[in-house]
Amino acid sequence: MAPTSEQAKAAKAKVLAGGKAPKAKVARYLKTTESQLNETQKSTLLLKGIKCSQEMSDFLRELRSIQAPNVKLLSKKNPIFVFDEHYGSGSGSMSIEFLTTKNDCALFGLASHNKKRPNNFIIGRTFNHQVLDMVELGIVRFKSMKDHNYNQESAVPKKRIGSKPMLLFVGDLWTSTDSTYSKLQNLLIDFYRGDVVDKLVLSGLDHVIVFNISQTESQQQNTNPNVNGDKNCDYSVIIHQRTYYCKLKKNPNASGERVVNEEGDPLPPPPVPHLSPCGPDIDFVIRREQYAAKDLWDESIKTSKTGKKKKRKNKKTNLFGETMGKLHMKKQNFDSISGKKSKALKRADKIEKLKADETTEMEFDRENEEFQTEFKHNFGFNDKDKES
Repeated sequence: MAPTSEQAKAAKAKVLAGGKAPKAKVARYLKTTESQLNETQKSTLLLKGIKCSQEMSDFLRELRSIQAPNVKLLSKKNPIFVFDEHYGSGSGSMSIEFLTTKNDCALFGLASHNKKRPNNFIIGRTFNHQVLDMVELGIVRFKSMKDHNYNQESAVPKKRIGSKPMLLFVGDLWTSTDSTYSKLQNLLIDFYRGDVVDKLVLSGLDHVIVFNISQTESQQQNTNPNVNGDKNCDYSVIIHQRTYYCKLKKNPNASGERVVNEEGDPLPPPPVPHLSPCGPDIDFVIRREQYAAKDLWDESIKTSKTGKKKKRKNKKTNLFGETMGKLHMKKQNFDSISGKKSKALKRADKIEKLKADETTEMEFDRENEEFQTEFKHNFGFNDKDKES
């Protein structure tokens, strides 16, 4: 059983006050319950209310098969009334917080059935062992996987354990100005998305969940023979959830296409998905909702800056693993730049300078001889005659 936030704070206060520190095993367990920078997959807790019909029990078992293995289904009925804080002995969100903390689950789903709200299902999530937001849904139509696979010849295989679903939201209301549907979309993504991974394998994408939201002018009547309708519920906005089995097949028209990656290497042509309805199919409406306050929501979406990788500019790694960099500099005058010279270059400069001095001296001697010859021709003597 995981400790609650109050128990964890009490344990830390006891250690700071000079009390006896917990054992190593207990300390390691308390460390695993703390908030982490990169959290693992969120688990889901499915439980029944004080009254739950057989159809809603089958509905919970279908959800367990979809979200396996990160899901827990409690068989006993619980007197929990999440939206009615004043009603019942086990009312309020405290029971949900206790059960989710005990079973180490961040998501929860509560199914119930009564005369006022038949086929009721509440989904929600917690943050820091507190209820963050939750939405009450009314199930209008439900078709299980058994109803789809009634014929053994046309039966589709079951969902693979650990595979990620592809989520598709169809309808303009998901992107409308009304924040109710956008928040519900965020909650549904968190509820069905599965494991958080960096890369995907095509063979792991074996089913698609489509959420189609439709709006009609008149109220629709319930047509499901298994689920009774809610007379007091408005059916003007209905959300249709459909699940399809996805089988990837070779594209017969991809013979002339050529697909390459970032390095330019050729890749095999992308396959073509073929969809087959496999269930469960659910039609539901929104009854009540309770979303998080702005300050609590801002705290829940905070991310640490230390875990983010800094963007590497003007750097790349070649095929051999060598890091290549690019420098941006101003225009330079290389004639006026004197770089560092080695000893070999200094000796070469010295030899070149001696040769230049010898050439200059020889040129000066030649010019001096020519001048003396011309002077003697004009005046009959030169400097050599004076010395003699």
